Amino acid sequence: MLYTLAGGGTLCGVAALVLLIVSTATDFWMQYRYSGSSANQGLWRFCINHKCHAHTITVAFWDATRAFMLLAVLSCFAGTVLGLSAFTNGTKNRRVRTGGIALVLSGFLALLALAVYTGVTVTFFGKRFLDWRFSWSYIIGWVAVILAFAAGVFQLCAYRQTSEEPAPSNNPDS
Repeated sequence: MLYTLAGGGTLCGVAALVLLIVSTATDFWMQYRYSGSSANQGLWRFCINHKCHAHTITVAFWDATRAFMLLAVLSCFAGTVLGLSAFTNGTKNRRVRTGGIALVLSGFLALLALAVYTGVTVTFFGKRFLDWRFSWSYIIGWVAVILAFAAGVFQLCAYRQTSEEPAPSNNPDS
């Protein structure tokens, strides 16, 4: 049961890590029509008619979203590595608890990034462009948030289960 919880947490953590990386690196957070052409934007650049350009203006919400997503990726990586250590050192190791905390933190940081992006997109771009929608990278980010939280909870439960169990006695039968 303990290795099942730790293994489930690690599996969810790996999936969350991959999805966070894909979501952060791609240019498909929002799609809209610009001057009759299809356009899309991501955290790092925007594309119009399949020609991509870097974001030239520095706006606080871009910087905050990027920073929170990068911190979420790093925290998820740390939590996954610490979760993998459960299989080499046993689930009683405090690394499992620390990994669970790192994964929950990763989910929270990604949640903050997506909340900032959602708020600005709906209030600003929603009024500016009539034909817009969130795209697949943005949706993958939300799935990664759920997986990171689940991974952290699984690892914290695995650590909790081991700390509540009585230690086996080392007294040999004489």
